[in-house]
Amino acid sequence: MTVPMAFAGSDVVVRAEHACFGGVQGFYEHDSVAVGGPMRFGLFRPAASHRGQRVPLLVCLAGLTCTDDTFAIKAGAQRLADQLGIALLTPDTSPRHVRFDGDDASWDFGVGAGFYLDATQAPWSQAYRMERWLMDELLPLLATAHGVDGDRIGITGHSMGGHGALTLALRHPRRFTSVSALAPICAPRLVPWGQKAFAQYLGPDEQAWRAHDACALLDDGARFPGSAPLVDQGLADKFLVEQLRPEALEAAALRAGQPLIMRRHPGFDHGYFFIQSVVDEHLRHHAGAWGVLAG
Repeated sequence: MTVPMAFAGSDVVVRAEHACFGGVQGFYEHDSVAVGGPMRFGLFRPAASHRGQRVPLLVCLAGLTCTDDTFAIKAGAQRLADQLGIALLTPDTSPRHVRFDGDDASWDFGVGAGFYLDATQAPWSQAYRMERWLMDELLPLLATAHGVDGDRIGITGHSMGGHGALTLALRHPRRFTSVSALAPICAPRLVPWGQKAFAQYLGPDEQAWRAHDACALLDDGARFPGSAPLVDQGLADKFLVEQLRPEALEAAALRAGQPLIMRRHPGFDHGYFFIQSVVDEHLRHHAGAWGVLAG
C-alpha cells in the first residue's frame, strides 16, 4: 500500500510510521515557537484519508507521566477509528527539550505534567506553553495535513488530559465540535494535583486558576460546544475522591444549565483497561457530532 505523506513540504520529522488496521500510526516531531524547541506528537490516519477523503480529527490528551505514544499504544482506539474514518492526534504532555530545577522531583508536576495551559510564572513560563502549542501551532499544522479536515475537530482526554479536554473546549468552543473525557480532573483548583500545578505554573492568585478549571469556567459563563459532553468515571478509581471530583462538574453543569452525560462504572479503576472498555463509545460520541455512521 502506497500512503501519501502526511506532512509533505513541512518541517515535520517522521520518527516512525506503522501500518495499523487499514491506516497508518505515525509518530512525529516539529520545532515549536511556543515552547521554544522540539515537540512530539502521534497521528493515526485511517484508510479513508489515504483514499482522498478529508476525515475528522479527534484530539486525545493523555494524563500525568504520559507521552505522545501512551494513548496510541494503550487505548486500543485505532480499530474503530479506522472503521469510522477518524484521525487520532496524541500530543505530548510537556516540553522535554529544556530542563528546570525540580521538574522531575515528583511524578505529578513538571516533566509529563504540563496541564495543557500556558504558565505565567518563572521559570516555567519560558517553555511550558502547552495551550498555545496545541491551539496555535499543532492544530493549524494538522489542518494542513494530508486527509485531515480541520473544520471537524473533537477533543477527549484521560485524567490530566480529561482536564485539558474539558477546559480547552470551554476556552475555545468555536475550535471544537464535540468533547468527552475519561476519569478527568474536574475541579483542579480544589484538589492536590491541580493546586500543586497551578500554584507553580500560574502563581498564588487563585483567581487566575479559574480560567483553567472546568467547574469555574462553567460558573463564569463558558459553555461546551456541540451536544452534551460525555464523561466516564470508574468507581474503583483510587483517585476518585481526592483528585477527580466528578460531582463538582455535575453540580457546576447543573448551575449553568449545561447538559452533561456523566456515567459511573462499578469495578473500574483509573488505568487504561478502563479506557479500553469505553473508548469505542467515545469515538461514536464524536462521530455522531460529525454525522459519521457508527460501525
